[in-house]
Amino acid sequence: MTLYDELFSYRALEQVLSDESRIKKMLQFEAVLAAAEAKAGVIPTGAARKIAEQCRADQFDLASIAKESALAGNAAIPLVKMLTETVARQDKDAARFVHFGATSQDVIDTGLVLQMRDALDLLEKDLGWLSETLAALATTHRKTMVTARTWMQQALPTTFGFIVAGWLDAILRHRRRLIEIRPRILSLQFGGAVGTLAALRENGSAVAKALASELQLTLPGMPWHSHRDRVAEAATSFGLLTGTLGKIARDISLHTQTEVAELSEPAGEGRGGSSTMPHKRNPVTCAVVLSASARVPGLVSTMLAAMPQEHQRGLGGWHAEWETLPEIIRLSGGALHHLAQMLPTLEVDPERMRQNLETTRGLIFAEAVTMALADRMGKMPAHLLVGAACKKALAENRPLLEILRAEPGVHGHLAPADLASLFDTRNYLGRAEEFVEQVTSEAHEFPSAR
Repeated sequence: MTLYDELFSYRALEQVLSDESRIKKMLQFEAVLAAAEAKAGVIPTGAARKIAEQCRADQFDLASIAKESALAGNAAIPLVKMLTETVARQDKDAARFVHFGATSQDVIDTGLVLQMRDALDLLEKDLGWLSETLAALATTHRKTMVTARTWMQQALPTTFGFIVAGWLDAILRHRRRLIEIRPRILSLQFGGAVGTLAALRENGSAVAKALASELQLTLPGMPWHSHRDRVAEAATSFGLLTGTLGKIARDISLHTQTEVAELSEPAGEGRGGSSTMPHKRNPVTCAVVLSASARVPGLVSTMLAAMPQEHQRGLGGWHAEWETLPEIIRLSGGALHHLAQMLPTLEVDPERMRQNLETTRGLIFAEAVTMALADRMGKMPAHLLVGAACKKALAENRPLLEILRAEPGVHGHLAPADLASLFDTRNYLGRAEEFVEQVTSEAHEFPSAR
């Protein structure tokens, strides 16, 4: 299926995760393996050169590999067979050393790791763009008043910059997380039939070291054929990222509702329209991101469920990863890319935010009044007094300040001017602006994505 590729992913990432890329990375492994074995004196240098010359993806028929994979059980077996035949046509002696001492899982796992590295490069770039956009947005709106909402209800005043800083704070954790996991997940897989490198005798360690060095991958303490925590960690890390992207998209989409109308995705020709309602302006990017956040957790659970693999080489669990992990990367990377592309042109309506602050006619300042009275009469009496005033304000459809001005229990505790000051949003923002400055400063510690 390709109809929705542009919607849920994007071209550069699709290329990294394509079948062509997978075969190319597997052939890269075979070419570098031959060179490493030549360096260690295991195979002739000329043979290594002949093998490398034939490790060109464009001369392999993907359809044939796919067809034979259905019988062989994986794509490495027909690929190695075809590579051997191709090399043999040039040099029969060199063909004897194709895939020498390796096993199918070595080439498949390492090929996947190489694909993941390219994908991580793309994702980290988009994360950089996204965090820089969020830092700028948070700074611009660090004083823009907006209603904070809890349980979908108006709660207290805050700033839009504070809300964006919360998004940014989470994104920065993901940037650090993807940097931290690189050495663990970008790890060479090379162990031969059961992981002991027995076929290479005393040369196994030297070949593995040269192979890891040339591919610029971590050399693990031992092969990890049936220990899948590395790929599972990658999956869960992408899953966490997608969850945060979904949180941001959920917030934005709620702010775009007609009755709220504080934010809007950018307008454009053919963007966000309806097939029947000309007035619609749908949050398309939010829909894409939320779709990914709904789909990825199930795929992550597949990766976790596949971890208990049998003995030294797994049956079925390993196979379950082949399409699952790339799909996780595709969806999470696509959601990230589309959100990073949209946010620089997100439309913010500070005036509408100000109007919505007045919707409850002062009820959002109830906690501020309660805390001011608590200093004088205690927390519970203050809570009960203000709570009763709120009920009265709702029942009579009157401003809370008006009710409290007439409340005898307030007299003697708060002067009229002090009471009125509690209904100024600027006086009950806590450390909101300080949090914005702290998080945006942390964002600037990362290298620029530009």
